[in-house]
Amino acid sequence: MASSSYYSSTIVSVVLVIMVSMLSFASAKLSTDFYSKSCPKLFSTIRSGVQSAVSKEKRMGASLVRLFFHDCFIQGCDGSILLDDTSSFTGEQTAAPNKNSIRGFGVIDDIKSKVERVCPGVVSCADIVAIAARDSVAILGGPSWDVKVGRRDSKTASFSGANSGRLPGPTSTLANLVNRFHAVGLSTRDMVALSGAHTIGQARCTTFRPRIYNETNIDTSFAKARQSRCPFTTNGRGDNNLAPLDLQTPTNFDTKYFQNLIKKKGLLHSDQVLYNGGSTDSLVQTYSKNPKTFYSDFVKAMIKMGDINPLTGSQGEIRKKCGRVN
Repeated sequence: MASSSYYSSTIVSVVLVIMVSMLSFASAKLSTDFYSKSCPKLFSTIRSGVQSAVSKEKRMGASLVRLFFHDCFIQGCDGSILLDDTSSFTGEQTAAPNKNSIRGFGVIDDIKSKVERVCPGVVSCADIVAIAARDSVAILGGPSWDVKVGRRDSKTASFSGANSGRLPGPTSTLANLVNRFHAVGLSTRDMVALSGAHTIGQARCTTFRPRIYNETNIDTSFAKARQSRCPFTTNGRGDNNLAPLDLQTPTNFDTKYFQNLIKKKGLLHSDQVLYNGGSTDSLVQTYSKNPKTFYSDFVKAMIKMGDINPLTGSQGEIRKKCGRVN
């Protein structure tokens, strides 16, 4: 009986150890050294790919940052934004907030192929997007930081989720912005800091036309200058014409975006509401005068955003191609 009891106890102990190990694996945490042994050349490979893309087109840096943002807000930072539509599957790319808005898929695909050559089947597309966003900011003159990695790729995407209003749009009110960011665990301070990414990049005429023709909290000369590139029309003429979100230094990651808001030169309605007599005015003033504070808060917010519902451990997969599941 004692022997039987011993073996039963031993079996239970082994089972418990296995269950704990499986649980630990399934709930693995992100870390900055996740690939230190499995893919030591990862960061230099991605940096080289981003540098090449940005050298060819400075705007691509902003697009890669935007890609990370749009991925994390729907389902979490899981690479779901990268999944292409098929005859039997509709992904997130053609949802209203993403269509004609997000780009850079070819850059990510190119980087993925290079990463696969140095460490096949190891690095997720979701992590590549996160690292590429950091590198884009740094290459364009902004801060750098240690990116937490270890994400895995989603096998699904959510077209309905991307269309649900989770992604703040260009006509968002301040309250809507705050609510959308709070819904994914980001504070109002995080929201204002992350909005500072609009110091780089461009926007389509269709996203800012209502502001430059109808709103009064806008600098008159700024509005007229923007109207020349964005005609008032109902037939769609000029919809795709682009204008820089930061007119002064659109390819430099700096504090000009916040300085422009104080001068009523925010291009989008959702930009200017950050400085329009509301609760975020003081933060805009702080960031406009203190680059170190802005950079510090931006880095904290980017890291925090990267922690939104990542797939880790045994969840998801490591895609061979970023545009489709294995």
